[in-house]
Amino acid sequence: MRGRDRALGVARIGFATATAVAITYQFASLDATLPRFSPGNFFSFFTIQSNILAALLLFAAALIRRGERTALFDGVRGAVTLYIAITGVVFALLLSGHQEQLDTHIGWVDFTVHKLLPIVVVADWLIDPPRHRLPIPVAAAWLTYPIAWFGYTLARGASENWYPYPFVDVNTIGYGGVLWRSAIMLVTFAAAAVAFVLIGNRRREEASEPALA
Repeated sequence: MRGRDRALGVARIGFATATAVAITYQFASLDATLPRFSPGNFFSFFTIQSNILAALLLFAAALIRRGERTALFDGVRGAVTLYIAITGVVFALLLSGHQEQLDTHIGWVDFTVHKLLPIVVVADWLIDPPRHRLPIPVAAAWLTYPIAWFGYTLARGASENWYPYPFVDVNTIGYGGVLWRSAIMLVTFAAAAVAFVLIGNRRREEASEPALA
């Protein structure tokens, strides 16, 4: 078990470092090439925020041994896993082909933040499930961040006349278009959050079952 934990720790640090390098490289590249580059816009992307959170989560999971993890740690870990999964799925279904608009047109950066890390973090949740059983209502708490991001995005968009994604671009589809699309996404995210809780609890039970002789 120690060898497995050590391998997981090394992998987590490796993937977290790769993500940090990808985001830093993209930021530096845009800052150097775009005369009106806005750091505020860059860090307003849900993709960038969720990748930063996921990288920090992987570092934390590598440093905090399983036996030392609290229920709060498992809850936060589940939340971040949900957010990075949202990033991967939304990109695949709605945003693929819009890399220029999303400021992730560099191929390996795009691969890292939109494909690699979402798969890695979800796989990590399944391979090393939460130590504590999570109550279903925690799924509702997980949704506070996407909802807060949505409110922030609309407020900042009205002020800066800039929106990070087509489905929240009030200038193009209007508030009505944004609201009904966002309502559908929220219901989908809620279902995904409940699924992550149930799957995490199930994997926890399976991991705690004694191996058959």
